Amino acid sequence: MKDYIKINEKDNVIVALKPLAKGYVLDDGTVLNEDIDQGHKVALCDLKVGDSIIKYGNLIAYAKEDIKRGDHIHVHNIRTTLGDINDYTYNPVKCDDKDLGEDYFMGYVRKDGKVGVRNEIWIMPTVGCVNSVVKKIEQEAQKYVGGSLEGIIAFNHPYGCSQMGDDQENTREVLADLICHPNAGGVLVVGLGCENSNIEEIKKHMPDYDPEHIKFVIAQEYEDEVEKALEVIAELAEYVKGFKREKVSTSKLIVGLKCGGSDGLSGITANPTVGRFSDILIGHHGTTILTEVPEMFGAEQLLMNRAKDEETFNKTVDLINNFKNYYKANNQTIYENPSPGNKKGGISTLEDKSNGCVQKSGDSTVMDVLEYGMKVKNPGLNLLSAPGNDLVASTALAAAGAHIILFTTGRGTPFACPVPTIKISSNTPLYEKKKNWIDFNAGELIEDKTLQEMGEKLYKEVIETASGKLVKAEAEGYHDLAIFKKGVTL
Repeated sequence: MKDYIKINEKDNVIVALKPLAKGYVLDDGTVLNEDIDQGHKVALCDLKVGDSIIKYGNLIAYAKEDIKRGDHIHVHNIRTTLGDINDYTYNPVKCDDKDLGEDYFMGYVRKDGKVGVRNEIWIMPTVGCVNSVVKKIEQEAQKYVGGSLEGIIAFNHPYGCSQMGDDQENTREVLADLICHPNAGGVLVVGLGCENSNIEEIKKHMPDYDPEHIKFVIAQEYEDEVEKALEVIAELAEYVKGFKREKVSTSKLIVGLKCGGSDGLSGITANPTVGRFSDILIGHHGTTILTEVPEMFGAEQLLMNRAKDEETFNKTVDLINNFKNYYKANNQTIYENPSPGNKKGGISTLEDKSNGCVQKSGDSTVMDVLEYGMKVKNPGLNLLSAPGNDLVASTALAAAGAHIILFTTGRGTPFACPVPTIKISSNTPLYEKKKNWIDFNAGELIEDKTLQEMGEKLYKEVIETASGKLVKAEAEGYHDLAIFKKGVTL
């Protein structure tokens, strides 16, 4: 295993791959002036105030004081390069898109031709007022699990009423998207009866729903709403048990790409591994979705230049600038990131984080850009408008159609989302410490594996998961849902 890495030949910093002591000598003769933690950066030359800090071959910061060769480079001596709204120019690059041929997994084919990787019953509340009710229904309905019915899960959320305008519509759209998700062989929608986002409003967002697949209970209409709901679930269970796994083309597989609790190795190990996986799945005619727009700031031009055409480029520009305007409209700076945990792990600026984040997109062409609440239409790499928040972004990926989420992390997290969430550690110590959270160790990339080997290994893990292998969060019974709140609460 190497002690440190210079990611790109243009870089004027190295990143420590393990803790390095003061006095350690790099291969170029640079002597460390202080102890350096894993994931943190060291200057390879003397820098003056205002000089550029280059990592990943890209600008990630400016020096805010003089920095000596061998010094630790971090938040104390560099500053962001980011400002407000930018003008962009389309400078297309030819992507190395490969056709790797057809591949397959074992999935569930629905009546409408969509494919699921799980065969569950989802219980979806229209409003937070019935959260406790749906949890009680979930508990009492477990007796129906068995055969090909793999689980009965209730998803709580606090919304569905006292919202206005686009905020209310966002909630309705995302709930409708999830209700129609093919990982759910059957869905029970539970409403209160007096909420703004009532069942009839939700139905407007799914006019072609199948009444065998999706059923409804309005709590205020029954003396015992739990008893009624269990009667409905008994019907759904019989229907769902009629589905069996069968061989399905990977052209039907959609995987969301997300990172959180990143450290200085995330952009060196875990995110590039996911990027190579993304290229492999797309080569097998599948689809991936990259989101968390605020963590594209500072690296967005790299994605823009990979747009399939000028229309897609313009949609990417709008994706970035609309999110910046959202920040400005709420009197927030666009660079209030990275988090304290990110900084402790060695990430110094948003540009530093973003250049690592976009590694998850691999090298494929950007085929489409989706607004929040939109579903995937075009195979290949898609960009999705959603914030960086782990739960909100992962839910948005599921609502867009992702069957599985790949979640890279350098710090670790137990959360899940409505679809299987594969946790990928950036470093081996995290994997060894939190095996109850982490499914895949990308730390091997700096030990004895190549990027191609790691990408292929992750691809195999995803195919196995799509074919029924449980991820750690599923085995623990963890399932989370979070909707993007963007408006006034009455």
